[in-house]
Amino acid sequence: MAKKEPTIPRLALGSALILLGILLFFGRKQSQIPQSTTFENEPVKVELLQNGEVDESKVPKRIIVPNISVDLVVKKAKIINGYWEVFTDTAGWGEGSGVPGEKGNQVIFAHAREGLFKPLQFIKVDDKIYIFTNSVWYSYKVQDIKEVYPNQTEVIAPTEDEILTLYTCSGYADTKRLIVIARRT
Repeated sequence: MAKKEPTIPRLALGSALILLGILLFFGRKQSQIPQSTTFENEPVKVELLQNGEVDESKVPKRIIVPNISVDLVVKKAKIINGYWEVFTDTAGWGEGSGVPGEKGNQVIFAHAREGLFKPLQFIKVDDKIYIFTNSVWYSYKVQDIKEVYPNQTEVIAPTEDEILTLYTCSGYADTKRLIVIARRT
C-alpha cells in the first residue's frame, strides 16, 4: 500500500508563506519608500514653461479638498534642470504654471502617500477644491479625472482659460499619473 502524502501541512505552509509575503509587501511604511525630490525620474519635463517673476501674493499657499480631507500647505516648486522640485512633506505649485484668478493652467502636485495626495484616488467630479493665496480664497469644481502616463505632459501645458490641475502618482508601482482638472466656480 502506498504511503499518503501529507498535503494539509504543505498547504498550510504554502498559505502561510503567501500571507507573509503579502503582509511584508503591503505592510511597509510609505515613508520607507524612497521619494523623489524632483520630477527628473518621473519624468515631467517643464523646461518649456517660463521661469519668470510672479507676484508672490498670487502664488497658492494652501489647498483644501473637503470631501477627501486634504488640507495642505503649498510651496513654490522651482524648476531645477528642466524639472519641478518635489517636496516630501507638502504640496508644490509648479513655478511657471498659472496662478489663481488668472488665465492659465496652475499645477499643484504632491506624492501619493498618506498626509499628501493619496486621498486624490477618492475624489469625484463636482467635488470642491479651495486654493488660498496670501489674501484670497479661490473655489474650483472638479470637471475631469483621468490617468495618464508620465510622458503625457500635455496635462500640465499652459491653457487659454483658468484651470487647476492636481497631479500625483498612481497605478501599480506608480507607473501612471492621476490628473484632476478643475475649473473656477
